[in-house]
Amino acid sequence: QVQLAESGGGSVQAGGSLRLSCSTSGYTGTSICMAWFRQAPGKEREGVAGFGSDGSTTYANSVKGRFTISKDNAKNTLYLEMSSLKPEDTAMYYCAAGSRDFGLKTVCTGGLCYCANFWGQGTQVTVSP
Repeated sequence: QVQLAESGGGSVQAGGSLRLSCSTSGYTGTSICMAWFRQAPGKEREGVAGFGSDGSTTYANSVKGRFTISKDNAKNTLYLEMSSLKPEDTAMYYCAAGSRDFGLKTVCTGGLCYCANFWGQGTQVTVSP
């Protein structure tokens, strides 16, 4: 099992920045992939950015060039640096993780697939005009 805990959400004005963190625990293997998802009220959950077990990264078109996903293996923490935030970025942001060790599950949105065996509780991001 993998436990995930997000932090760093908050309220910011359009054009501002936030950094989300996702601490992981409970997994000692090496082949873990991780991702950030978001869900706005009345909308389906969508993938935002993915971080592969090989260090590769993927981004939804809506955040490309504005968001950066990264991982600190020493701290077992995944990050999402968000800049040039827009009101349409307002959503609950979720961290997800997966591994073939658990029978890899994926969630595909916008033509991209993100690993998602385990989920965090989410952190709210609100961007005002």
